[in-house]
Amino acid sequence: MSLIDDIRAYEPFNEQETADRQVILRALETDPHAFDRSSPAHMACSVWTVDATRARTLMVYHNLYDSWSWIGGHADGERDLARVALRELKEETGVAHAHLVPCGPGGIYSLEVLTVDGHEKRGRYVSSHLHLNVTYLAVASPDEPLCVKPDENSGVRWVDLDDVCAVSTEPWIRERIYRKLIDKLSTVDLGRPTSS
Repeated sequence: MSLIDDIRAYEPFNEQETADRQVILRALETDPHAFDRSSPAHMACSVWTVDATRARTLMVYHNLYDSWSWIGGHADGERDLARVALRELKEETGVAHAHLVPCGPGGIYSLEVLTVDGHEKRGRYVSSHLHLNVTYLAVASPDEPLCVKPDENSGVRWVDLDDVCAVSTEPWIRERIYRKLIDKLSTVDLGRPTSS
């Protein structure tokens, strides 16, 4: 199935996902540039990476947001967002041997519309915009070596799930998104890797 079909078939976890799913579908149905950063609302993805015991998640200290954060990036024309999520995981943390967990249709773990305030990036102003975000769930080993991606983050570490909301300085993300991602973990079987 295509990404839009996967999102149509996805069962929202809560009211936030129900509302945001409709926004994402509307953009995919009407904006031919939805996978490109030129659109003010464009596709992005995240990967919520946990260890096999569900006790910790991998986070980066995101320079732009000045906060410990999940991992993700822009589609930049790519329509296989699961592949983008794994690539971002490797680029931002060094983790190369994670596997995606089969969750919803197409492996979708969660959906979000995320606001991004205007900011400077590489000496240029980037206007405020929306990330139409698809989140995937991955399992990785805490024994795998970690490294930072200096142009995006200045730290990478495993964080106990009980501490995730405390280390984030972004109130809305912390309470609406990270709390949801943690709560959803109990509904998923981590045992079967998908091909990636």
